[in-house]
Amino acid sequence: MTGGPGNAIELRGIVKRFGSLTAVAGLDLSVPSGVCLGLLGPNGAGKSTTMRMLTGQTLATEGSITLLGHALPAQSKQARMAMGVVPQLDNLDVELTCRQILSIFARLYRVPRSEREAAVTRALGIANLGARADTVVRDLSGGMRRRLLVARALIHRPRLVLLDEPTVGLDPQVRQELWTLIAGLRADGVTVLMSTHYIEEAERLADTVAVMSAGQIIAQGTPAELVRAHAGREVIEVYGPPAELTALTAEASRRGWSHRRSGPALAILNAERLDGDAPAGVRRPANLEDAFVALTGEEIE
Repeated sequence: MTGGPGNAIELRGIVKRFGSLTAVAGLDLSVPSGVCLGLLGPNGAGKSTTMRMLTGQTLATEGSITLLGHALPAQSKQARMAMGVVPQLDNLDVELTCRQILSIFARLYRVPRSEREAAVTRALGIANLGARADTVVRDLSGGMRRRLLVARALIHRPRLVLLDEPTVGLDPQVRQELWTLIAGLRADGVTVLMSTHYIEEAERLADTVAVMSAGQIIAQGTPAELVRAHAGREVIEVYGPPAELTALTAEASRRGWSHRRSGPALAILNAERLDGDAPAGVRRPANLEDAFVALTGEEIE
């Protein structure tokens, strides 16, 4: 399951309007083959609309989309046969077993008849569902169902996998299980585009992160590059009563310090650049959440 040379995904000038609402506003994005790219943004940024256009569920109003060399929508069928999709919402048939679902999708994706049984066994193994192969979906836990969705997407050894909010609503332990699966895809050289609003997910799994806000990509780079460029090396967190933090916020604005509220504290970014008047507080390394808020002005919930 290795990607070839060049870009697996190319979006140029993508606009998507729903009546008077513009959900995606001139999106340009390239994803090289073999790379895991995290599309990071808050709810309403346009991530899910972008994913629906990539999977052919909705058509772009303007612009061009190419997946694995196939132009959409004219060659949507060819593109879908070469990629796997893990949707945000669970759409599994609860009356079927894991083995039955995977066997059906092996046929749909035209896995040769002589190879289907091995493909199903391999997919069950990837998702750690071998012991549950003949369990009906309704009897699976939420985490198992998410793993089955991933297995279903991998049944035909796709070159490209699209993951739309793959761990949304899952508890931390199950999220870790899904992260292990995604990391395995990345290690195998599969191209992965993962939309998420979990910053830790993007920071841990993605080679490159594209930050999306108001329907556009506003920054792109490795997690470390984004942190250095938009939050610096060090942050000072100042804790205190609300009135004190309000006054410090006003002072930070007056002095031109980059800052954000961080729970019960005010975080001063690029603290390594401050002079001797820097406020007293807890110093820590800057992280991707600091960079994200500096870029978008929004906290991720």
